[in-house]
Amino acid sequence: EGHVAPLENYDEEMFDKVLQVNVKGVWLGMRHVVDALRLRGGGNIVNTASGAGLMATPTLVAYGASKHAVIGMTKTAAIELAPAGIRVNAVCPGVVNTRMIRSIEEMSIPEDPEEYTKMTNERVPLGRYAEPEEIAGLVAFLASDDAAYITGSSYLIDGGIILS
Repeated sequence: EGHVAPLENYDEEMFDKVLQVNVKGVWLGMRHVVDALRLRGGGNIVNTASGAGLMATPTLVAYGASKHAVIGMTKTAAIELAPAGIRVNAVCPGVVNTRMIRSIEEMSIPEDPEEYTKMTNERVPLGRYAEPEEIAGLVAFLASDDAAYITGSSYLIDGGIILS
């Protein structure tokens, strides 16, 4: 869910809701898992940011701002928690084939949501939306021992859309 509107028309209640879920939710999640990870002698946290956290997001001001915040919290937490053996990273998906993108399609071009899909896929060098399982694969890698020396990083997984 979200709201699509230029900055000056963006609904304040929706702005607060998006930040509450996307920023405070991530902060609370990290805050509540830290003690358990310390007791285990370390571990890792993988936050969900977005490619929107690495670029401007016209008509999606709250979403973009919230994902920039997640990337910032990820870096801060990585520094603060490294002495406890806790790694913190973020994944930054591009457009993923989910209910959220369907909602954005419908809000952006209500008369023809499929046109939004077509226009977006033309901007993605790989020519399609990501599937949730592809994002999960990156999360699994970052949570694995193969990523034992990675912390404070944000991994873009967007089919190249940020390049266009």
